[in-house]
Amino acid sequence: MTEKHHHHHDHDHGKLPVILYIVGLIVFIVALFLPEKSLQQNVTFVIAMLLTGYHVIEEGILDTIHSTVDAKKFTPNIHILMTIAAVGASFIGDFLEGSLLILIFATAHFLEDYAEGKSKREITNLMKMNPTEARLIQPDGNTKIVSVKELKVGDQLNVLNGDQVPTDGVIISGATSIDESAINGESIPQEKQVGDTVFGSTINGNHTFTMEVTKNADETLFAKILQLVNESQASMPKAATKIQKIEPIYVKAVLAIVPIFILIGPFVFGWSWYESFYRGMVFLTVASPCALAASAVPATLSAISNLAKRGVLFKGGAYLANIAQLKAVAFDKTGTLTQGEPSVTDYYFIGHQEQTHIDVIVAMEKQANHPLAEAITRYFEIEETIELEMENEIGRGLVAHHEGDEYRIGKPSLFEKVPAQIKEHEIQYANEGKTVVYYAVNQEVKGLIAMMDLPNEEAKEVISYLNSEGIHTVMITGDATLTGEAVARQIGMDEVVGNVLPENKSEIIKQKQAEYGSVAMLGDGVNDAPALVQANIGIAMGDGTDVAMEVADAVLMKNDLSNLSYAHRVSKKLDKIIWQNIYFSLAVIILLVILNILGKMNLSIGVIAHEGSTLVVIFNGLRMLLPPKK
Repeated sequence: MTEKHHHHHDHDHGKLPVILYIVGLIVFIVALFLPEKSLQQNVTFVIAMLLTGYHVIEEGILDTIHSTVDAKKFTPNIHILMTIAAVGASFIGDFLEGSLLILIFATAHFLEDYAEGKSKREITNLMKMNPTEARLIQPDGNTKIVSVKELKVGDQLNVLNGDQVPTDGVIISGATSIDESAINGESIPQEKQVGDTVFGSTINGNHTFTMEVTKNADETLFAKILQLVNESQASMPKAATKIQKIEPIYVKAVLAIVPIFILIGPFVFGWSWYESFYRGMVFLTVASPCALAASAVPATLSAISNLAKRGVLFKGGAYLANIAQLKAVAFDKTGTLTQGEPSVTDYYFIGHQEQTHIDVIVAMEKQANHPLAEAITRYFEIEETIELEMENEIGRGLVAHHEGDEYRIGKPSLFEKVPAQIKEHEIQYANEGKTVVYYAVNQEVKGLIAMMDLPNEEAKEVISYLNSEGIHTVMITGDATLTGEAVARQIGMDEVVGNVLPENKSEIIKQKQAEYGSVAMLGDGVNDAPALVQANIGIAMGDGTDVAMEVADAVLMKNDLSNLSYAHRVSKKLDKIIWQNIYFSLAVIILLVILNILGKMNLSIGVIAHEGSTLVVIFNGLRMLLPPKK
């Protein structure tokens, strides 16, 4: 309907066009009550036309001039077509129809602007949270308020309670809790202390802290999110791009056909010259591709807006449209399909001293500093707190002494004599892809603990949805194939490719593209970046690395995997709505042109039917603001 989204000369007049439109609408209503076809009524209709269509007429003339100069050939747009049709209608005395044409066209124009504005508002609500000032600590210890843009890596800042964190950095003194929902959607404030990373635009809680700047303002995580937002407005689906490319050609064809149509009318159809000109104006109106041009853009922007609400950012409508065409999806395992940290899944002890063993193990692991230790201390409940000295001996694991006994925790290969029942359990757990550690007292293995990086809650549901849509699912992991298959079995994946080196991930994506066609890749780490680039659609997890976010085509901001299936449903609905709009628009144009040639169409009905079809198309596109049905 409008070229606003893709020409190079956007016109932002603020609220002026809206004010003029409202005044023009009032003038139009007044004109309806004046004596019919009188001079006052005709003049009033012309005034209404100029007021309601101010931005339409201006964009029609100015954009045609600019585009023609840029392309070095005549490049008209629909606005100019509508302007000529309205002037032509007035020329033959149909001032009401000319004014009505511009009025409805302008209404459709504002509706399309609403769709674009809604999309921008949803995504760029983040903009309002972009901090502009920081409290810079001077060499003499005093603080000075400076612009965030002036900050350099290494600067020290004071952040007061309730302040926005000005930029990305690390806490060097103090402790606090920070609301990070602007970055990751997590509603519970995160506890932060010395050494922890903080992100620009997040909100400090009730304590003051000092931080050191680690990134320039344009490199922060927040800046990268805003960059995504801007890119999402630029890229449109293929259908929209094709329509935009053929629009000037179509408009030129209509402008060329109308004079020929008028000239042959009296000779071929036996019309009078007045009727022939009148039919030419009706043809000019009904053949305009307003509805066709509005088929894709409002729907796409509404879909982007819908997804932004859910914390899914697409770098453009083209990528969103492509999701519906996917034939395979590849997932990185750790942190994407799984929780990203090990959890205790099983344990087994010989004898009747299970609780004593657990108390000793927790006492030892509390002093260790590795993810397996955290998993163990998180899982087991103790009855007695035991004080003991623990050492991490290379080649022997964790070793502790208490009341004359030696305790040891380590991987199975460190132990020589292993009871048969322990060995049986170890083999069983290892075959299930779990990591096993042994526990021994005085060189005798008394038990074992099995751990695994478990699938996250949404993984099974998402894989099930993709399978139901006939989309092949494949896990690409650097872990052993056995470990990958254990996770894959739990969530119902089709295929596992294990023992993959980071540099080979993109090669596997190439193979899958050759095998299946359009392939998406989900990942969160630096090592996933080449594969994200290689895939037809690269999707980064929002809690992942900056690099992954930078190269991806979409980001799941809340690390919520279920939003992948939601995005696929939105994409399918978008594809359906765009093609509904295109077929409907073309059918209306063909029907109105035929009725006009048969003399069954007057200008009033032509204006209402044609511009009404444009409104129908836009409203149909705005349905993308609603969640798709499951």
